[in-house]
Amino acid sequence: MNDRRSVIGGGGVHSCDYYDVISTDNLFFAWEEFSYGKHSNKEVAKFEPCLEGNLFRLHELLSNGAWRPDPYKVSVIQDPKKRTIHAASVRDRVLYQALYRKLYPIFDRSFIHDVYSSRDLKGTHAGVKRFAIFASKVSRNHTRPAFALKCDVRKFFDSIDHNILMLLISSKIADKKLADFVASVINSFHHTPGKGLPLGNVTSQLFANIYMNEFDQLAKHKLKAKYYIRYCDDFVILDNSLSWLESLIPIISTFLWEKLALHLHPSKVEIRKLHNGVDFLGYVSLPHYAVLRTRTKNRMLRKIREAKRLRDSGAISTKRFMNIVASYTGMLKHCKRKKILEQIKAIIC
Repeated sequence: MNDRRSVIGGGGVHSCDYYDVISTDNLFFAWEEFSYGKHSNKEVAKFEPCLEGNLFRLHELLSNGAWRPDPYKVSVIQDPKKRTIHAASVRDRVLYQALYRKLYPIFDRSFIHDVYSSRDLKGTHAGVKRFAIFASKVSRNHTRPAFALKCDVRKFFDSIDHNILMLLISSKIADKKLADFVASVINSFHHTPGKGLPLGNVTSQLFANIYMNEFDQLAKHKLKAKYYIRYCDDFVILDNSLSWLESLIPIISTFLWEKLALHLHPSKVEIRKLHNGVDFLGYVSLPHYAVLRTRTKNRMLRKIREAKRLRDSGAISTKRFMNIVASYTGMLKHCKRKKILEQIKAIIC
């Protein structure tokens, strides 16, 4: 295997240090961000009455080098596929939010524009809009043949190598104490020895973008992919040349393995004609419009039916039920929605 150190990008180191992260001001700001919308959560409600004491005690542990991560709480969710979530304690989640607050501005400025996961003013809907813009440009407003290479990484979060990740992070952090602390956060979880990030940590989303930034730079600056979009480990490259896109697959596969110890998902690498529709970020993008992915639509309708049963049984209030409906129908602003809205109306009436 090639020397993975060669992948480390430039950009210089930054002045944020360990004491910036653990300062009481930063911990209190982190609490505000972390706790927003969570005050009814039992663990948050238990932590909050003694908030000042809890945060000052956390600061003292960090200042003395005595902090150790609490065990993770494991739960399984269906979203839509089964995922195992490892949630840290409230105390540690506040700390990880404090770390995130200081690291995000350092690393985000080095990311390419077209990364849409876990970034300010980005997200799935912005990614879908960008895809539509790219599709229109590459096909000259859908008058020329064009294609999309779609890929994702197999078991992405479970496969992230701690040593490689720390090399990437250390390249931009001058303070050794902060780098050592980041390493302790990363090493607080293992899927297999030396690999894996917990899905429940806010830092995991940033670390994932730092990790995949190496591939983003390859895609834009070495492969010269003009129309490239990534969301977490899902990415697309659009072009008029089918043969060029086909030629990229072994190059991408080799780079991901040799530099990042990642594998492409063998059943999720495909090239689609744009005019046939491309399934990306929960929507199927077609010329001039998008439709909601069928399984996403079916899951939405099922959840609304379940919520209606809970409302009818008195388990949740009508206001809560309507908020659930609104949260789902908000997704429909970005696609053709008349038939789905009619189905939702039939359920709630």
